[in-house]
Amino acid sequence: MKVLVVGANGQIGKHLVTLLQSTNTITGKAMIRSQEQASNFEKLGAETVVVDLEGEIDAIAKAAEDVDAIVFTAGSGPHTGKDKTIMVDLDGAVKTIEAAKKANVTRFIMVSSFDTRREAIQAASESFAPYVAAKHYADEWLKASDLDYTIIHPGRLTNQQGTGHVEAAIQVDRNEIPREDVAAVIVSVLQSLNTVKKEFQVVTGSTPIEEAVKEI
Repeated sequence: MKVLVVGANGQIGKHLVTLLQSTNTITGKAMIRSQEQASNFEKLGAETVVVDLEGEIDAIAKAAEDVDAIVFTAGSGPHTGKDKTIMVDLDGAVKTIEAAKKANVTRFIMVSSFDTRREAIQAASESFAPYVAAKHYADEWLKASDLDYTIIHPGRLTNQQGTGHVEAAIQVDRNEIPREDVAAVIVSVLQSLNTVKKEFQVVTGSTPIEEAVKEI
C-alpha cells in the first residue's frame, strides 16, 4: 500500500512517514510545500511530491494518482490568522477530498480536532472557534462523500515520546496524547478495515494501539 501524506512536514506528518517506512506493507509519499523539505524524507526512502495545498485540486489529484490511500494531517498551526485556518484546515481539506475522488482513491484518513460538533464551536473561545468551525465543516464534507473515510479526533497534542497505549472510542474524556502515538494510530487505522466510515476520539490510555483500533 502506498499512502499520500498531506502535511508530511508537520509534526504528526513526520512521525507518520517515519513509521510508514518502517513497515513491511506500507510506504509513504510525502506531500510537501517546497523541495527544501524533501531531504529528510528521501533519507527515509520515502517518495516526495511538491504541491501547494492552497493551489489547485488538479495538482493534488496528480500527486494522488499512484496511491492507495490519503492521510490529511495538514494544519495551519496556532500562530496563523483566521485566513490561513480557512485556506488550509477547511479549503485545503475539501480540495484534498475532491482530489481523492478525481484520482479514484477511496481510502481517506482525516486527522481532525478533538471535538468538532456544533456544540464545540459555540463553546470555543473567540480565537479558537474559527479553527473548530473549519474542522467541523471539513469533517462534514468528508462524511457526505462516498469515500471510505476514517476521522481521528486526537486529544491535546504533545511532543512527549509515544507510549504505544491509548484510549479510543466515539467519545472519551478530554486528555493529551503524544503526536508519535497519533501517527501510530493512523498506521493501525490504515491496516484496519473495521474503521471505515467511522470517527473516534483518542487520548493516552492503557490499551495497546492495535487492540484499541480493532475495538473501534
